[in-house]
Amino acid sequence: MFVIQGSNMGRYLPQRLAQVAPGCRLGALLRQRCLRPAPSVHLSVGKTTWRSHADSSKKLDLLALDQKWREKWASLPAVDTSREHKYVLPMFPYPSGSLHLGHLRVYTIADVVARFYALQGHKVILPMGWDAFGLPAENAAIERGINPATWTKQNIAKMKEQLEVMNGSWDWSRELATCDPEFYKHTQKIFLALHEKGLAYQDEAEVNYDPIDKTVLANEQVDANGRSWRSGAVVEKRKLKQWFLRISEFRESLLKDLETLGANESWPERVLAMQKNWLGKSEGATIKFPLLAFNQDVHAAIEVFTSRPDTLFGVQYIALASTHPVVAKLAETDPELQAFLDTLPGLPRDSKVGYLLPHIRAINPLAYHEHTPEATKKSIPIYVAPYVLGDYGEGAVMGVPGHDVRDHAFWKEHHYDEPVRFVLAASEDESTTTLDNLPFLDHGVMTEHSGLFKGKSSKEVGKMLVSMLEAAELAKEVEKWRLKDWLISRQRYWGAPIPIIHCASCGPVPVPDEQLPVVLPEVDGHWAEKKAGNPLETAEEWVNTRCPKCNGAAKRDTDTMDTFVDSSWYFMRFIDPHNKSAPFSPEKARALFPVDLYIGGVEHAILHLLYARFIYKFLMTSSLMGPDEAASLSSDDIVHEPFKRLITQGMVHGKTYSDPNTGRFLKPDEVDLGNPLQPKVIATGETALVSYEKMSKSKHNGVDPTDFIAQYGADATRAHMLFQAPVSEVLDWDEEKIAGVLRWLNRVYSLVTKASSSFSAEQTTTPKQYFEALSRKIRSGGDKEGLLQAEWDVNTAVWRGVQNTIASVTASYEKVYTLNTVISDLMILTNIIVENFENGGMSSVIKKEAVSSLVRMLAPVTPAFGEECWSLLHDVSSAADEKKKSMFDSSSCAVKFPVVDGTLEMLKPRMQTCAVQVNGKVKIAVEVPVPAEGLEGEALRGWLVGEILKTEEGAARLGSLLKGGSKEELLLDVETVLGKAKKVIVIKGGKLVNFVL
Repeated sequence: MFVIQGSNMGRYLPQRLAQVAPGCRLGALLRQRCLRPAPSVHLSVGKTTWRSHADSSKKLDLLALDQKWREKWASLPAVDTSREHKYVLPMFPYPSGSLHLGHLRVYTIADVVARFYALQGHKVILPMGWDAFGLPAENAAIERGINPATWTKQNIAKMKEQLEVMNGSWDWSRELATCDPEFYKHTQKIFLALHEKGLAYQDEAEVNYDPIDKTVLANEQVDANGRSWRSGAVVEKRKLKQWFLRISEFRESLLKDLETLGANESWPERVLAMQKNWLGKSEGATIKFPLLAFNQDVHAAIEVFTSRPDTLFGVQYIALASTHPVVAKLAETDPELQAFLDTLPGLPRDSKVGYLLPHIRAINPLAYHEHTPEATKKSIPIYVAPYVLGDYGEGAVMGVPGHDVRDHAFWKEHHYDEPVRFVLAASEDESTTTLDNLPFLDHGVMTEHSGLFKGKSSKEVGKMLVSMLEAAELAKEVEKWRLKDWLISRQRYWGAPIPIIHCASCGPVPVPDEQLPVVLPEVDGHWAEKKAGNPLETAEEWVNTRCPKCNGAAKRDTDTMDTFVDSSWYFMRFIDPHNKSAPFSPEKARALFPVDLYIGGVEHAILHLLYARFIYKFLMTSSLMGPDEAASLSSDDIVHEPFKRLITQGMVHGKTYSDPNTGRFLKPDEVDLGNPLQPKVIATGETALVSYEKMSKSKHNGVDPTDFIAQYGADATRAHMLFQAPVSEVLDWDEEKIAGVLRWLNRVYSLVTKASSSFSAEQTTTPKQYFEALSRKIRSGGDKEGLLQAEWDVNTAVWRGVQNTIASVTASYEKVYTLNTVISDLMILTNIIVENFENGGMSSVIKKEAVSSLVRMLAPVTPAFGEECWSLLHDVSSAADEKKKSMFDSSSCAVKFPVVDGTLEMLKPRMQTCAVQVNGKVKIAVEVPVPAEGLEGEALRGWLVGEILKTEEGAARLGSLLKGGSKEELLLDVETVLGKAKKVIVIKGGKLVNFVL
């Protein structure tokens, strides 16, 4: 809210209030009372005040600048990507209805980097679209009784308005929504291309079924507690015929190319680790454990996969997944076992509970060897345990408590009094494994429990055991992956229909290309009645069709695709969004891929990124790219990765108040913030607890970015957002801290206003030329009064600051993760320029170039403010000068980001600050000349002491110290000081000297 100050406020209509919406009661009231203008009014935003009067054009109004420059940017020509380009892409949003501060953060980062590249002369692609399919829209439709398309389009319109006020440079000509038939037509084409290659197939499988959302979920969409990632319902296991994409065919490439993505820190290490773990490649062996079954009709043996065959002597039990065939068979006649299985969906996967299978035990395959220790020859118990996954390995685990953390915990839970068997240790004396009785996880040396193998390397023994058992057909070397094929079937309406027709005679038949897209039918009655379930199953006119092959009666597939299919390729559509015949043209794909910079949350580190990598690899080697690329499908030496560089930003947390007695989160009107440092609970008067938490309605700590921008302006909000924390870290949102940003922008604006009066387009002398000329004058000996040297000192100090800031800020823009230091660096530079500008002595050349460089460096962060400053400096009323146009006019690229000019070497300062220590404690700091190059050792010490003594403070302070603290003056020379001190230590080339007395 604007705070209006002024004695005549009731009779004045500020320009800002004139923009209040006509329907606003406050605006109408203010208009009625504003009868005549007053001389002046102050508009206060935060802690910063601007005056609005006749010469308001010279006063800073960030909100007015936002509007002014957004209108000008709208008229700029589209980006021509035929020239050198940069593809900057933030993850596109789901149109939920409103943007939050997390959106503001990621889109600010993306736009700042895009504008930086634009000022460097690149033609930047910065598109925006909508991840518009999915369950939330369908659930909202059922709840509200409206079509999900209506709800989605309304949300898109609202969120687009919010994006517009962020001062972003989005290329709206590339806008897409995944629910648009013109988009999902090509999603269906990609599905059919996968189907043609045998990479899309239908199979009956046990699936995760969400009983609330009434749809199938991929394994990745079920949390560790067996609950749906969206509804929170306990997931049920059902057998259904489903569609899968054969991502497993690309697993080697997906794993190998992680090394390429990790080069030069292009992708965060934790994301690479998460992807690698999800792929889950393990090299090991399958080992058969024969069964002893008493009156039980089960398999002759249980097959187990292990990556540590060297621990085989230490197996003390077998654990089976609930879905293992042996378990299913025994559950038919064991009601207690079935009751236990029914409880498993509600248990966490790391639960230590287990069910001991009666009348059945296993035999270690090493038991058949005569030299195997007796302990290993004994039969072992078999459990059903929730920590064993049915979709990894063989759904069976050999329990080795001595050498696995989970096995150790499980064994201690069920066999607390029985000893743990350690079969390998770190050393031959085995001392490292017997002290704390914890599992030993590394490879090492075999112990006495390993029989004849005692003392041997465990790695070598593992290979020997597998070889020995392989001869007896009890083991086999294998390679296992955690990654399974991608289940994409969803029994819901709001998704891309699977373009398959089922014919009783011909089987599954692809929909012909000329019949695409298969468009979702209108089922308004379903929404009006607020029905659950999939309306496609009962849309008879849509379902019943003709077979494309035999023209017989057939039915459409009523499943829709997982929304991750849409997001797995949307970035490819952005480069060619209006192509009607293909998802994209091969020419544009070769020219514009991969994406240079992809920005989004780490929560998408596995699913979205893995699926996008898979689909990209397929498409770049498919017939869509032409015969040459299609032929390289199995090539191992081609790297196809969609995102060259990945940036993951931290979350935004909001200030949260809670009651110290109950812990209840407090609403804003329940807290007294009269003293912000001691917020009070209004009801009790006690001091409220303050913390920063993830923003949510339940915690009453959300911040609407649109409201914030309406109060402070988009540019100040952007700068504030970046300044508070490094990009990768959690950002604790604190509104009050924006005051510092506002003060800085006001200071820059004041500087630019002053500098504009002396700005001259005709001035062509460069700073380097200026310093070279000044240096020649000084060397010629004509500077008897030292005026030229003083001019040199002032201007070199400013230009050194400019050059160092250019280098630092450029590096920060390129690194992205350190964007917060861009603001701090520019604040420091502003102080340097302002201080010397006000004190006088600055050359017009340095004034112009220093202020120009500052404006160009801050423009990516505060684009409207930067444009206004640039226009003041260049007087845009004249169109003759290209630089007088928009800084971000890509058609001319006239305004360039500043670059270092090589002057730093010649601008080394004459003087430097020397901190003087005595016995390690700093006593004074004095200004001394910078030592000559090559001056070191005893020569440097003697020279530095002499220079310190030349200063009045240095001589007086050293004299006092050397006389034991006496105030009596003492005339000192270098030899006296060096003689009195036991040692003189010079550090950092004379910036610090320590006298040890």
